[in-house]
Amino acid sequence: MQSPTHARDAVSTALLDELRSHVPADRVLTDGPEYARAVALFNAAVDVRPSVVVRCATTTDVQAGVRASRNHGVPLSVRGGGHDFWGRAFRPGGLVLDLTDMRKVQIDKHNRCATVGGGALSSDVVSAAERVGLTAVTGTAGAVGMVGLTLGGGYGPLIGQFGLAADNLLGAEVVLADGSRVNTDAGHHPDLFWALRGGGGNFGVVTSARIRLHPVPTVVSGTILYPIAQSAGILADLGGILQHSPDELSVDVGFIPGPDGRPTVYVAPTWSGDLAVGDAEDGPVRALARLGTPVLAKVGPVARSAALAATDAMFPPGRMGAIRTRTVRSVSSSVATVLGRAAQAFTSPFSAIVWHQFHGAATRPPLGSTAFGRREPHLMVELISMWESGRNNDHAGRGDGGSPHLRWLEELHTALEPFSLPGGYVNFLGPETPDQVANSYGPNTHRLLAVKSAVDPDSVFAATPLPPGTADAGSMPV
Repeated sequence: MQSPTHARDAVSTALLDELRSHVPADRVLTDGPEYARAVALFNAAVDVRPSVVVRCATTTDVQAGVRASRNHGVPLSVRGGGHDFWGRAFRPGGLVLDLTDMRKVQIDKHNRCATVGGGALSSDVVSAAERVGLTAVTGTAGAVGMVGLTLGGGYGPLIGQFGLAADNLLGAEVVLADGSRVNTDAGHHPDLFWALRGGGGNFGVVTSARIRLHPVPTVVSGTILYPIAQSAGILADLGGILQHSPDELSVDVGFIPGPDGRPTVYVAPTWSGDLAVGDAEDGPVRALARLGTPVLAKVGPVARSAALAATDAMFPPGRMGAIRTRTVRSVSSSVATVLGRAAQAFTSPFSAIVWHQFHGAATRPPLGSTAFGRREPHLMVELISMWESGRNNDHAGRGDGGSPHLRWLEELHTALEPFSLPGGYVNFLGPETPDQVANSYGPNTHRLLAVKSAVDPDSVFAATPLPPGTADAGSMPV
């Protein structure tokens, strides 16, 4: 385990003086209870400590922080939701732009869109939209930052009907590496707008984003658990269902420990179409509870905010954790065998294996229309190892090989490699998987690196990983 980098070891008086000349002093934190709260992340295994946290309330605060970090040569990072497993909201000895006070959500019901602050959580956006009969395209958890999710792509239960979260980004206000502010959309700085939709937070600080909303505040959703002994038949049946499922139906599938601690097959459907069809006894959702003999089958109409809260309850903050990801075309019998064996070897009652559909509306935009690197149908597999603190307290991404939790994770990740497509979902990729990072963006790589060179040639921003290589920005507009 690496020792933490403590804040006050590297703070210069000149840096603090500059920050406090532009930002209220009580928002510039280097120690104390407020600092401690500001550096608490979802993943308790993160042991990196920044030198100073700037709790930003306005875009002007963000600009001041960017300029101060450049003027004093201090590494810069941005905290939105703080849900990243690697803790990339922090850099050792760095300056953090903490956006968690910038959570305002403004709903435009007439135009079906929302303007959300850079620190808004997915639950903030969904709850605000729900009050006027609308919803946003999010992931499965409400505690995840809306902007960070969107910039990296954003798989979620509405993907078949409305695409990725990134596909629903309409525009953004961005503070660039020189501290300037720009507004970008399809007609303004189009290359930057292209890169933001799937290229991660590597191009500037998104202080607010405008996103498309949809009239689906209620879905038919829930959880179905089957004994792992039935997994071969269940997964074989689900393979055909997922391959031919309508856009309105997205199904997360995987393995989680059940109520008695034994591993179970996890099936979590979301129907975003006509509620009468989705909730019908002979409809497509309830049919998923008849694939075998479930130990739990709880599905029905539910507000999207409640569905997000249910996932948050499954994965509360404060546990230790690490994550890997693979992309597969389908869960073949070979893949199912690998995953089933891994589930039976869970080292913790808090770990999980879950795969998410990429289908329907998400597959229809041309590959080059956004930075996101894959548009053909596939399944994105999350490999999640989580455990309580106090034992095997390994770093979030790396361990010394002695932790059974990290060893389980790495062995499963390796075992899936022969069945996996190149690359992976960048929101879940870290420095341990350079081969996946290199193949994350496919034919979009050169353009993405060119935009990076144009707007951030000194690599001030390092959020989700970018492929290695160089690109000549030339006269590219951004």
